[in-house]
Formats: sequence, structure tokens, C-alpha cells
Amino acid sequence: MMIRFAAVVAVSLLTLAACDQRKETAPAAAAPSPEAPAPQPVAADVLTADGLGPARIGMTRTDLVKAWGDDAQPAAVGGPDPETCDIFHPAKAPQGVLVMIQDGVLTRITLARGATIKTDRGFGLGDTALAIKQAYGGAVFAQPHKYQAAPAEDLFAWSTGGSTAYVTDPAARGVRYEIGEDGKVAMIHAGDPSIQLVEGCS
Repeated sequence: MMIRFAAVVAVSLLTLAACDQRKETAPAAAAPSPEAPAPQPVAADVLTADGLGPARIGMTRTDLVKAWGDDAQPAAVGGPDPETCDIFHPAKAPQGVLVMIQDGVLTRITLARGATIKTDRGFGLGDTALAIKQAYGGAVFAQPHKYQAAPAEDLFAWSTGGSTAYVTDPAARGVRYEIGEDGKVAMIHAGDPSIQLVEGCS
């Protein structure tokens, strides 16, 4: 009887020891992973595929005029049919910034001569095509310039809805760097598929 009792006690002690060992070797509960940092807001003076400051691609001309004022030079030639498509510099927009309004909606913002604004990738007028290609890598699509000889070209970087083919999806957004014969950025266009237009509104 005493031997049986000793055996039971021994088995119990071994079982408790095994339980304690399992507790020690059990993996600790994974600590909750820290939340991904929220994306930093883009500065108001930085051009993105979605807009520049208060001027947002897709907004109405009425809202654009409230934000940036109306055409600074109403007598200047804009689009061939201003009711359908108009290009102008709003009175309160930064220097060298042009907007394209198609059917009453802002579809494109252009950085032209005199503009000091940069894109969200840090590029502006005068930067080299090489630097842009290195920064974007495979995300940039090069296309020969329609009117100028190489190294003039157009560099497209679509952020949404774009591809290497001609883009027609109105929800697509991108940036086009227009490169001159000197290999440097001459103009920058940001917005919807209208950034592909090479003759103003056509």
C-alpha cells in the first residue's frame, strides 16, 4: 500500500513538473504590432497627381475660382472652345501655374515657365530626365516627344488607373514630365488622362 501511494505521489510530481515546463516553454503571446504610421499630409505648395493646395482634380470651376480666383488674363487665348475646354492662370494661383477646365471640371494643373513649385517627388522645372527615371524606377513610362527630337520625351508616372498604353479611365491620376531637347524638365502636368494631351485641349 505504501509503495502504491509513493508511486502515485511520484506520478503526480512528474505531471506537475511537466506542466510547469510547458508553461515555461510556451511561446509568449505576441505583442500587438505597432500601427503603421499615418501618411504625412502633402504640403500645400507641392504638386501631386490629385492637385495643388486647394485646387483638387475633379473639382468644379466654380469651386476652383473660389479657391484661386478667376482667369488672371480673361482676354488671353485659352482653349479653342472655352465652354468645353479652357486653359488659364487663376489670379491667386502660384506663379507659372496653369489650370485646364474641361466641361466645367478641373482636369489638369500645369507647371509652366516661371513656376517654382515642386512635385511630391521633389522635381521641378529644370531637373533632368535621368534623375526622374532613377527616382521612379520602373514606375515611369517614357514616350517620344511629339514635336522635338530626342532626348526630348514625355515621362508619365501614374499613381492610379494608369498603364503604358493610352489611358482613358477618368478616375486615373498621374504626373507627366515634359522633357526638352536639353534633357531637362520644361513643363509638368498633373491630373487625369488630360495630362496626355500635347496640344493644349487636344
